[in-house]
Amino acid sequence: EALLVLIRVVAAAALAHHTLVQQPVLALEQVRERHLEDLRDLEGVDIEARSRVDEPDDRHDDVAGSRLVVVEAADQLFYRQGYEHTSFSDIAEAVHISRGNFYHHFKSKDEILDAVIERRLANTREMLDRWDIAGTTPAERIRSFIEILIVNRANIMLFGCPVGTLSTELAKLNHASQAEANELFTLFRSWLREQFVLLGREAEADALAMHLLARSQGVATLANAFHDEAFVKREVERMCDWVKACTERAADRADDM
Repeated sequence: EALLVLIRVVAAAALAHHTLVQQPVLALEQVRERHLEDLRDLEGVDIEARSRVDEPDDRHDDVAGSRLVVVEAADQLFYRQGYEHTSFSDIAEAVHISRGNFYHHFKSKDEILDAVIERRLANTREMLDRWDIAGTTPAERIRSFIEILIVNRANIMLFGCPVGTLSTELAKLNHASQAEANELFTLFRSWLREQFVLLGREAEADALAMHLLARSQGVATLANAFHDEAFVKREVERMCDWVKACTERAADRADDM
């Protein structure tokens, strides 16, 4: 109970700072396979290549391709070591392109940040569209959101949530791009709200969306603090139980009408 209270406190603090049925949880490999493309969208780079971001890439020969490589590498570096602690030199070294070619695409680190945020937003929209198509029920689509904690658990334990960490850092820096970064949370909030409306919980859809978003952020924050994989799995199961309860409550209300 104390841990659940701690999750809620951490989650509420995180989302306030940004101003913003049940089926057994699938085996980890099944979940990872099902959401591999989602994880690519969240992280902005080939999952299997994440550990070799500094290897040469033949896309460097193409102007548009080399720009994409810079954005992908910057996305990973911003996530792993933070925006403030990532220099132009770090990014240039990771992508192995000439300084002249590098400056042809970006004149400042802020320009790279804007491109990273734009790419993350586009990838998130694509992921949400995919969940809309693949999920046969609102509850199933909501579980796709929850299961990202399982799929991305290794990185979350090491670096935190890619959305939350960037938004928090930019807020602390009072950075001009903070509002754009917070749009990632807004995308998830709006999408989750729509799912709860479809679930029959229209009057409280936004509150439920914020509750789930807050709880997922709390789990990510504590997973990063304690590096506890079992904790992540338990919380995912509890969130799925909660979605099931929301579904049953909506069905009961419909029967009473």
